[in-house]
Formats: sequence, structure tokens, C-alpha cells
Amino acid sequence: MNFQEFRERINVGLYQSKDRVLGGLKILNLLVSASALFVLALYYGFPNESETAIQLLVFVKFSFGFYVLQYITRLLYDFQPLDFLRRTWFEAAVMVVLVIEGASDLFTGDLLIIRFIQSVGFNSISDFYTILIQGYFFTIVLAELLRGGRVLPRIRLNPAVIFIMSFLGLITIGTVLLMLPEMTVQPGSMGFLDALFTSTSATCVTGLMVVDTVTFFSFKGQVVILALIQLGGLNLIAFGSFLVLASKFGLGVRQHDVIEDFVNRDTFNASSGLLGKVLMWCLAIEAGGALIMHLTWGEALNGTASGRQWFYSVFHSVSAFNNAGISLFTDGLANAAIDGNYALHWTVTVLVFFGALGMVAIFDLFDMARLRERMSQPWKHIGFATKIALYFSLGLVAFGAAAFWLLEADGTLAGMSPFGQLTTSVFQSATRTSGFNTVDIGAVRVPMLFLLIILMFIGSSSSSTGGGIKTSTLSIVMADVWRTVRNLDHVQLFKRTVPEVLRSRAYSVLLFFLVGNTVAIFLLSITESHILEFDDRTLLDLIFEEVSAFGTVGLSTGITAMLSPMGKVIIMLSMFVGRVGTLTVAYALGGRSVQTHIKYPEGHTMVG
Repeated sequence: MNFQEFRERINVGLYQSKDRVLGGLKILNLLVSASALFVLALYYGFPNESETAIQLLVFVKFSFGFYVLQYITRLLYDFQPLDFLRRTWFEAAVMVVLVIEGASDLFTGDLLIIRFIQSVGFNSISDFYTILIQGYFFTIVLAELLRGGRVLPRIRLNPAVIFIMSFLGLITIGTVLLMLPEMTVQPGSMGFLDALFTSTSATCVTGLMVVDTVTFFSFKGQVVILALIQLGGLNLIAFGSFLVLASKFGLGVRQHDVIEDFVNRDTFNASSGLLGKVLMWCLAIEAGGALIMHLTWGEALNGTASGRQWFYSVFHSVSAFNNAGISLFTDGLANAAIDGNYALHWTVTVLVFFGALGMVAIFDLFDMARLRERMSQPWKHIGFATKIALYFSLGLVAFGAAAFWLLEADGTLAGMSPFGQLTTSVFQSATRTSGFNTVDIGAVRVPMLFLLIILMFIGSSSSSTGGGIKTSTLSIVMADVWRTVRNLDHVQLFKRTVPEVLRSRAYSVLLFFLVGNTVAIFLLSITESHILEFDDRTLLDLIFEEVSAFGTVGLSTGITAMLSPMGKVIIMLSMFVGRVGTLTVAYALGGRSVQTHIKYPEGHTMVG
């Protein structure tokens, strides 16, 4: 009897119990995952006595063992084990790591990863150990939730509602975690409203903060903020949910319009493996940015442990690429320790620019298959959407940099070298989508503040981590206006005719943004009257704050900490709607779409 026949006999013998055992394991896996996350919250969120901590770690080790056991069981029940290993290669790699680390802990009482980090000279081991454990759990739990679609209720919800609920769930989890005592260095815990505001700002990659990140939060709190930025910026949970729904329910193409803030419809339908591709590219870009930052800190982090320096690099790289703008320096990148570190500023500028450019454009520009195709077939060019994202983004950066240099030459740029003025001008123009600043925004003069409001309103490109009406909306509206002025028959852009449905969507986004910002500014003028009573504060400060929130930018003239409770609620709603997308909210509130082929007679009226 060869091995294949032996395997077949085992599978036949196990077949009767396959559904029952695997179904039970799925349920147990979800229960263990939820319990493990709860235990981690207790372990990291509360101060623990040694005996309590040991008991919690025992459960951590038990859950690791359970994950390995259930994976082996699934492998044994599968009729094609090699195919199963190929399908679940990432999960298999995690299991191998868990087995190795478990054996190391059993025989040596220590983890191999800790010994490796010590061998290369890192001192802040506990930080990496914390990240390692949290990363293990999140990876495993997420893989199980995405794979266990049959365990979740088969409820047919509006995709826009599911999209919004995923963000609400992430914000809620972040709020609860940030309220735990160990997340701050202050006595007690963070208040509910401030924790909710911080979680919303990080998840919506906005960056408006009511407290100083580096002095208020402990390392554990900063890790939570980093995780919220990464997940919110990549839209990981929402995008993963759509992949699961697409495979389970067979969503129609029309329903995919609700994810216009993350990826366009054609790309979404073209590749079932897009989620993995997005993750790999984003992590690679962020890793490269972290490495360059680590080499450019100079004397800014002297006296800081090596592990902490790496954490600073990773945090700022993730924050930059996801256009979050949250920094671990008081006063942001305008801090005296790094305000003249132009190598760091250019690194952040490049990360922010590509984050705002969008993954669709990045794939089109830099994917090796597309590069080889364009080299072998020179008549092929970059795609229509990529042209809009690239050319309009470069144009906006150039316009903003020139304006900043001219308007602030004797203001915030005074005293800088010509290269410093150029760097700062390009930085503030490029980071109009991220919220990073290398000068005091409160000291910027009114003309440039007004232009920054316009640039923040426009925002980044579609499928990016930034907000605003997007460059695609701006380009289509401008092309339509040009058609009207020139009395052309069709709306044309880059030698392509823009269909009516895109024009309608662009004007809808523009109108929603105008109305949303106007209503919010009106409400802020009522709730934040105490800010307007200051001699150095005007309505422009409230307008700047609101547009920054709605565009998920994060720049502020310094009034965020002054907001009243109602003002914080208004800003939070603006950040949330700006992140999930105005069309998404409209689809969710609009309910089920009803198609009709009735066409009424045309009406005519004077316009203008």
C-alpha cells in the first residue's frame, strides 16, 4: 500500500465525521479567538500582578496550541493536502512559526524572536514582544473570520451598510482599547468622548488630536493608534468584507459603486487576489519608508533605545503613507528636533504623495507586468484613471508649493535657506491630504490658509488613503465646464469621452461635500462661539478645521483641543462621512435602488 492509498483510506474513514468536526472547530475557533482578544485586552490594558499575568499568558499559550491543532485537523480532513497547503500558505507559515516558538518556550523558557532581536543589538525587547503577540493574534483571527463565511449569518444587507458598519466596528474597538488604563501614562484612563474622537481620527486617517500622542499615550496606546491607522487607511476590514460577500452572495457590478473611495469597479472585478496584492505593496512601501526614516533621524532620537527608534520609524512611515498625519513628536514635524531635517521631510513627502495617488495608479505605474507590457508594446500607455490621478496630483502639488513659497516667503518661511523654503513649500502642498506640518499652521497667513482650504477640499485621488472630493471629481467637473464654455458636443478628457454616469456622480460628490461642510460650519459657529470670542480666532479657524476633518486631512490652526463636546461630535461625524465616502452614505440612506424605464418629456429653463 503506497502513501496515496493510505491517505484515501483515512479520508474515507473520516468522511462521515468531516462536516461535524470541522463545523465544531469553526465555532470553537471563533470562541477562542474572541476570548483570546479579550484576554489580550486584560493583559495589556490593565496593570497585572505577577500571578494574574502568568494565568493570562497560560491562556495565550493554550490558544496558540488550539490554532495549531485545528489547522492540522483541517489538513487531515482535506482530500488534497498539498492543494490545501498551497491555498492556506500564509496561515501555514504562521502555524510553523507558532510551533517553533512554542517549542523554544517549552525547552528554553524564551522565544527565538527575542533572542534574535537581542543578538542584533536591540534593547527595547518588550515593545517588539508586544507587537509580535498582537500581530499573531490579529492575523489568525482575521484569517479565521474571512475564511469562516458559513459560520456568519447569511444576512443580505445593503453593501453600503456593511461597508459603514465595518468602520463603526473598528472605531468602537479602538475606543474601548484606548479607554483601558494602561493605554495612557496619565493616572486613570482616557475619557469616553476623547477616546472616541481619537479612535475616529486614527481609523479615518485624519490626524486631528485632542491630546499630545507622545506625552499622553503609553507605548501600548501608541500601538493601538498605529493599528487603527493601518486598518483604516487600507480599508482592510471593509474591503475584505466585500470580497467575502462577492463570493457568497454574488454581488452585482452596480453594487460595487459604493467602494469608490478605495478601488474602482473594473479593478475590483478584474482580480480576486487584489486584497493580497494591496497588502503586499502597502507593507513593502511602508517598510521601505521606515528603513529610510531610520537612517535619517540624525540626532533627533539620541538617547532613545534602538527598538524605540525603529518604532518611531515604522509609526511615521505608516502614518505618512496612510495620510494620517499623526506624529510621535510634540508639534508634529515642526518640532525643533526635526524641523530642519529635510531628508526626513522629503521621505514623508514621497510617502504621502504615493499614498494619496492611490493603489490603482501605483499598480498601473509600477507593476512589473504592466511595465514589461508597455516596453514590449510602446503604443500602450498608462490608464485613463492613472492619468487623472498622476497629472492632477502633480499639478496640485506644484500649484500649492508655488503659492506657499510666494505667499509665505516673509512669513513662516522667513529665515530658511532657499532649499529649506523649497522643501517646506513642497512638503506643505503635498501633505495637504495628510495633516503633517513642518511649520506652525496657526502662523500661516490668511491668503495661504484660504488656498489650503481649497486644496484640502479637493484632496487626494480615488483608491487612495486620502479624502476630499478626489482629483477624479475635479477633473470631470473641469472637463464638463470646459465643454460648456467651448460649446462642445461631448465631455472629453485625455482623449476619452466621459460618460454621463460619471459626470452625474462627480457633481453628486461635489454637492454632498459642499452641503456637508456648509451645514457643519454653521453648527460649529453655534457650538464653538467660545472660540470665536478669542481675539486671535475667527470663523476662518472653524472653516479650516471642518474642511480638514471632512477631507480627512488633519491640519489645524490649533483649535482641536479647544472644541466643546458638541464640537467634537460634529468633527467626528465629518471625519467619518469624509472617510467612508459621501456616495457610500447616500447609498446606505437611500435604501434599495429601484430601476425604472419611464422617461418624462424634457423640460427647459434658463441657467445662470
